[in-house]
Amino acid sequence: MKVNEIRIRKATEKDTPIICSLIKEIAEYEKLSHEVTATEEKIRETLFGSKSYAEVIIAEYENKPVGQALFFHNYSTFLAQPGIYLEDLFVRPKFRGKGIGKALLKSLVKIAEERNCARVEWVVLNWNKPAIDFYKNLGAVPMDEWTTYRLTSDKYENLLND
Repeated sequence: MKVNEIRIRKATEKDTPIICSLIKEIAEYEKLSHEVTATEEKIRETLFGSKSYAEVIIAEYENKPVGQALFFHNYSTFLAQPGIYLEDLFVRPKFRGKGIGKALLKSLVKIAEERNCARVEWVVLNWNKPAIDFYKNLGAVPMDEWTTYRLTSDKYENLLND
């Protein structure tokens, strides 16, 4: 591998510690560290266990892991096709501006094409202008007419007992 070369590869179980570390780093960047309950054990079980709920691709720069994209499939009833939901795209701050984020997204789009996915979607925090600008420069468009709702596990019982 050449110096400064970006390499994107599928994560394996041995990447569990770096995946966990990058999740904690993105949470810190997004000022949401207090919400992280992910552990290496939980990541190993949910990504590489008997039932995998998501996938990860790792970006390496100068032979070191510096970023990742964590994603899973969703489905469009209108199109009757699968899609990919990008849960996290993260590149360590000191490695930004080197094309690593773009390389991760290009790799993800190739996966989407190979799997006949109609679209790749994600959400961005409203205050994260660098990320918003990055995505817009790639041709992504905001879905302003949609509002994301969330029902967390601590609220399941209220609904189930209603």
